[in-house]
Amino acid sequence: MAQDPIVAQKGPYQVELTEGKAYFYCTCGHSKKQPFCDGSHADTGLLPLRFVADRSGTFNLCGCKTTDDAPFCDGSHNVL
Repeated sequence: MAQDPIVAQKGPYQVELTEGKAYFYCTCGHSKKQPFCDGSHADTGLLPLRFVADRSGTFNLCGCKTTDDAPFCDGSHNVL
């Protein structure tokens, strides 16, 4: 059974993404390279979310791990 993710940060991470590049978003909250995966999920039962940026630019990626629009921030941290 998978553990619940931990809140890595109560707010989004602003990151630069490159169009066409694949990224692995941390879903467990344990990564030391937030908001990206560093393999810390190994014993959590959770897996990173692979996504490909559809355009280049600055994006807000979820830090609280409760978004309904992973990996992007949807403001869910406002009700924690």
